[in-house]
Amino acid sequence: MFGLGMPELILILVIALVIFGPKNLPDIGKALGKTIREFRNASNGEADKTEPAKKELPPAEKDKDREVRK
Repeated sequence: MFGLGMPELILILVIALVIFGPKNLPDIGKALGKTIREFRNASNGEADKTEPAKKELPPAEKDKDREVRK
């Protein structure tokens, strides 16, 4: 996992605990997990399922002044 061993991970966790405090650490973990999940979905090409379908445009009307000669 990124070339980090158990001692390094524990040190990072202790530093994060000291900086952010025990009350904010779960919220930061949730936000980080959500960010990683959204990044994975975007990189896999999955479209946002809540996005409404786009309507098609009506066909263009032919301009009577500009007729194409064959």
